[in-house]
Amino acid sequence: MTELFLDKFRALVPAYFDDQWEEEDGLSPAEIDELMEGKDFQLPLALREFYLAVGATEDIMEAFHFFWDPDELEIEDGFLLFLEDEDEQYTWGMRADQLSVPDPIIWRRNNARGEWQSEEGTFSEYVLDLFEWVFEDTDED
Repeated sequence: MTELFLDKFRALVPAYFDDQWEEEDGLSPAEIDELMEGKDFQLPLALREFYLAVGATEDIMEAFHFFWDPDELEIEDGFLLFLEDEDEQYTWGMRADQLSVPDPIIWRRNNARGEWQSEEGTFSEYVLDLFEWVFEDTDED
């Protein structure tokens, strides 16, 4: 398997937690496969590599927004849902008909209205930007 995004996602650990990335920070391929058992869809490469890199790191998986574990993923309204904000006002997903794309465009649903809007960025772009925003240093002197 080609690893296009794995190193970028692994770099989240030293970038925001002053610690070296360790294998136990991510889920193993076998763990992902077990958690995906019974699902009738495949993970896009970027999402799979995100889980491989940091899927077991609670500080990342639940940093301001909540990334769903592989066994919690579901397709709804034609989108694979994978992320929700802490107030459950918004849910993020990717179009189910684009799951074969390695790094699909991300969409955000306003849960009150049920309307989807493109984030105009791919999964990897969105995730890296999200963590930069969540963990940015606000103590500038």
